[in-house]
Amino acid sequence: MAKNPNKAASLLPYSTIEAAASGNVDAINAVLKHYERYIAALSTRTLYDENGAPYLCVDEEMRRRLETKLITKILTFKADIVA
Repeated sequence: MAKNPNKAASLLPYSTIEAAASGNVDAINAVLKHYERYIAALSTRTLYDENGAPYLCVDEEMRRRLETKLITKILTFKADIVA
């Protein structure tokens, strides 16, 4: 089975995850930046204009709630090395 060459590039470095779990603000921002497009996709809603035509819009409240949830999970994450 062939490996995806882009998969390694799409992963966060362990050092960034470890720093974010210890509360480093720059590392937390790096994690948020990494998941920015995914969070935007999850918070996209279909709205309708006055003519009934649908359009896609990012629900900013939902986006902020997802980011907040991610930050709280990052800070409670235990980055232990398993040998």
